[in-house]
Amino acid sequence: MKPLVVALALSSIFLCQSSTAADITVESNFEGASVSVVEIDQTARSISFMPGGDPTRGWPCWWYFKVNGITPGETIKLRLRGSTAVTSMPGGPLVKPLAPSWAMPEMATFSTDGKAWLHTEKGVKEGDVMTYTIKAETTSVLVAWGPPYTPSTAAAFVHAMNEKSPHAKAEELCHSREGRAVPMLHVQEGERTPAQRFGVWVQARQHAWESGSSWVAQGFGEWLLSDDEDAAWLRQHAEIFLVPIMDIDNTVTGNGGKDAQPQDHNRDWSPQPHWNEVIAAQKQVSGLIQEGRMDVFLDLHNPAPGDPTFFYILESSALKEPMIGLRDRFIELAYGRISKIKPLIPMSNKPKTTGPAYHPLWRQISANWVSMNGNPHTVSLCLETIWNYKNSTTEGYRAVGANLAAAVREYLSERPVRP
Repeated sequence: MKPLVVALALSSIFLCQSSTAADITVESNFEGASVSVVEIDQTARSISFMPGGDPTRGWPCWWYFKVNGITPGETIKLRLRGSTAVTSMPGGPLVKPLAPSWAMPEMATFSTDGKAWLHTEKGVKEGDVMTYTIKAETTSVLVAWGPPYTPSTAAAFVHAMNEKSPHAKAEELCHSREGRAVPMLHVQEGERTPAQRFGVWVQARQHAWESGSSWVAQGFGEWLLSDDEDAAWLRQHAEIFLVPIMDIDNTVTGNGGKDAQPQDHNRDWSPQPHWNEVIAAQKQVSGLIQEGRMDVFLDLHNPAPGDPTFFYILESSALKEPMIGLRDRFIELAYGRISKIKPLIPMSNKPKTTGPAYHPLWRQISANWVSMNGNPHTVSLCLETIWNYKNSTTEGYRAVGANLAAAVREYLSERPVRP
């Protein structure tokens, strides 16, 4: 009997040792990652953290990192606090910490493979801490504020469209100040000359943390190069430029981008822009204006935590007809499509306005600059797509982009065909 007892005892020791969970670790040395002040409770299997990012390079509300050491099937907790970062540099906007709500979606985003992004259950907020729980069936998981969209994603997308369709070209808008390529998709079909084509410019992510806007841009491009007859009409009658990420450097480094120093990308549309992306985009848009065919300009963003999807427009007092009527018609068509998306993407049919009361640099906001410098028939708008909602997913964002593209086609089909 003794040998059996010994064997059982050794077996018990072995089982106890093998069931000991590995230590949880956090990894953030990859493209787009951002996290700060990490504390890990190995017993509670929880991670306490704040968004990372240099506050001089934009609002510190973006977070994205990898959790390793998970026992498949276990539940881990993410305990999020708002960033305490401020900047005292001259002209720096963050004289007090950013409101934590900007960093706290109702549901966090996670992925086990970096491709399919899912929502957690709704987080639980207690005091100044939001806690998300994730049950992973893998030993590691990527977690983020929202579905990440990195420069590598953008490059892969434009090259995939280039391979898919003879009507698409993978191009570069420019190289950033830090030397990174800025992917751009250029689309047109058929033998019409540039003068015979409508001009359409679509750009996303002038604020690096607003990752959902890049997915909207991708959805626009995917529909544009689909087999849909309306998409073919748009390719045949227009020349379309699509830039999925404008603030490429801050997107790579995991910085927020909004109110970055020395200039926010979306406040940089001046006679002498600071950012290479703005210089290049402004030059190409100016070319379309000079040719009399800057027909539709769309700047894609994500809004405040409690906002639905909506358009920002320049105050009508700063515009003249026919621009006002054409703008309102486009908004009507876009709202008619986006508001009917299933599953629902909440959208308001009442645009918000920008002007002198909105921001001191209101004239240098991209959509405003295009409106004020464009052709009499130019429609120039900023679309803010809801991010703090259960359907604010890669699928939901891409559906917004597809319906936005279909609205562009419907709108342009009402315009006189260029001879």
